[in-house]
Amino acid sequence: MMPGATVLDGERTRLVPTTENDLDLLAGWFASPAFVEHWGGAPITREEVAEKYVGRRRPRVESFLVHAQASPVGYAQYWYAGPADGGIDMVLHPVARGRGWGPDATRALLSHLGETLGWRRVTVDPVRDNVRAVRAWAKAGFREVSGGADSLLMEHSFSAERQG
Repeated sequence: MMPGATVLDGERTRLVPTTENDLDLLAGWFASPAFVEHWGGAPITREEVAEKYVGRRRPRVESFLVHAQASPVGYAQYWYAGPADGGIDMVLHPVARGRGWGPDATRALLSHLGETLGWRRVTVDPVRDNVRAVRAWAKAGFREVSGGADSLLMEHSFSAERQG
């Protein structure tokens, strides 16, 4: 882990910042058609994984391994769109799906983004036919704000929570 990197804890998950040491694991995952089914739909080269998902884009994009039961089960990132807003992307390994770990990891990310970083709005853009992901994002507090034939735009706003 890099110095000063923030580990985020959910109730059932832990998000650990990615490093170059995670390249072999991530390259294997992103080379799998089942893993990337709803993440662009096509396997990603090791070089692209190295460029995008092991922390080389910090601080603009923060990348994490999602851990559950002390093992890595997925990848998550958040990225800045402005000073107080941005987006989250997450993909879990196929065997880790449907266990509630996605919504738990999302809540940990939202807590960090809203409480620690002061974000006001977070978006996600799941593929419309990925019903499991759409439900998981909704469980974590996202609501649909727009969408096309293939994708949705969902958002979580912190402003209503803070006004209470």
